[in-house]
Amino acid sequence: MDEEFRNKTALVTGASRGIGAAAAVALAQAGVSRVVIHYGNYEEGARRTSEQIRSAGAQCTLLRADLSTQAGIQGFTAALKGEAPAVDFLVNNAGSLVRRAKLAEFTPELFDAVIALNVKSLWFITQAVTPHMIEQRSGVIVNVSSIAARNGGGPGATIYAAAKAAVNGITKGLARELAPHGVRVNAVSPGAVDNHFHEQFTSREALERMAASTAAGRLGTNEDIADVVVFLCTSAARYIHGQTIEINGGALMV
Repeated sequence: MDEEFRNKTALVTGASRGIGAAAAVALAQAGVSRVVIHYGNYEEGARRTSEQIRSAGAQCTLLRADLSTQAGIQGFTAALKGEAPAVDFLVNNAGSLVRRAKLAEFTPELFDAVIALNVKSLWFITQAVTPHMIEQRSGVIVNVSSIAARNGGGPGATIYAAAKAAVNGITKGLARELAPHGVRVNAVSPGAVDNHFHEQFTSREALERMAASTAAGRLGTNEDIADVVVFLCTSAARYIHGQTIEINGGALMV
C-alpha cells in the first residue's frame, strides 16, 4: 500500500480520539505522506494522535474548528484552502449525538447542532476538497455513518439516527455524481464500539447487552473500523461505489 499512498494527503475530521484518531493513524501507517486532522475541543487528544502519525513517518497538521455551527464550518473550509488545498483522501468522521433528548425535550438549537455536526459539515467539507480530486481525476471519500441510521438509534437519539441516515443518502448521491470524475465515495457504518462516544452516551450494562447480541460476541474497536476505512481508500476497493459498509460484528445483517 505504501506506493499508492506515497505523496498523498489525507484529511480526517474528528480525529482527536476514537474512530477518527484510529483512522488517521492507520492511514499514516499505510503510507500516506501527510495527514491533516481536525479536532473540536480535545486538543490533548489531537496532539497525541499527531505524535502517532509522525511516529508512523507521516507529516501532520492540526486544525481546530467547532463543526456544530455554521461559522465553525465556514472557518474550517476557509482554513483548508491555505493549509491543505490538495486532499486525496477525505474521511468525514466528525459527528456526535451531542446529548440524548426525547421528542418533548428537543430544542431547535440542539436539532441544528446535531444536523450541522453530522450532516452539514460533511457536505461542505466535501464541497471544499473535491475540486482538487476532480482536477486530478482521482480521490476517495469515506463517510462515517452509524448502525443508528438503520435501527433508529437508542432512546433520545432519533435526530442523530436521522442525520446518519442522511449521510447514507448523501454517500449514494455523491457516488453517482463524482464517479465519472474518478472520485469514489463510500461510507462505513459502525455498530457499538467500545470507545469514548459510548462512554458518554451509553451505560456499561447496555454495552454488555449489545456485545452479547452480536454474532461476534464482543463490541467493536476503533481499529476494526479504521481498517475498513483504509481498505476503502486502496485500489483493492476500486469497484466499490456508493456503499455503506456495516461493521457491527453481526448485530445487524443486511
